Amino acid sequence: MSRRSGILEFAVLGLLRESPMHGYELRKRLNTSLGVFRAFSYGSLYPCLKALVQQGRLIEEPGNTSEDAVPLSGRRGRIVYRLTAEGKEHFEELLAQTGPDAWEDEHFGIRFAFFGQTSRDVRVRVLEGRRSRLEERLAKMRASLSRTRERLDDYTLELQRHGMESVEREVRWLTELIESERAGRDRRTDAPEERQSEETGGQPRHQGGNPPDPSEETT
Repeated sequence: MSRRSGILEFAVLGLLRESPMHGYELRKRLNTSLGVFRAFSYGSLYPCLKALVQQGRLIEEPGNTSEDAVPLSGRRGRIVYRLTAEGKEHFEELLAQTGPDAWEDEHFGIRFAFFGQTSRDVRVRVLEGRRSRLEERLAKMRASLSRTRERLDDYTLELQRHGMESVEREVRWLTELIESERAGRDRRTDAPEERQSEETGGQPRHQGGNPPDPSEETT
């Protein structure tokens, strides 16, 4: 399976995990929610759906027709695709993967689109992997610019600077996301301790019906 078809399979399984869809609706969701698939056609989507059905990860069911919908296979009857238990399990396995494929330019955006269905630990590992990859890229860009600066005209130099600034912005964005993920996890981990007080033998720290002072919380 090519990387491109693997990304499409991942996205299809993720969208169908949310709800069953017919092919036309699925294609619209791929186009509107996951912009990387704007260039995908039914010629790419249909074989992917058929393969997933053959693998037992999807089932086909008869669906209702509507005037504004185009049948996936050219027939009048519409087919609704539903995720099977095996398909859900396979998607969860893919969702838990944190290897280099999850960090690459094309795949990272798709993985990020399904972060709402991803565990916090996996999200952090994917974000850290992406940041590490971009930091390596940024170091190479800086080294290259330092070597070739004197030989570049103003416009080429400005283009390279623009590229570096784009990578730097994404690194900062990733760092903010990682810190936010870790802070959320730490708050939940520390919450039981914050409700306890050693001096009161485990009784609630705040008495008298007053809410805790937000300034007492730690991040």
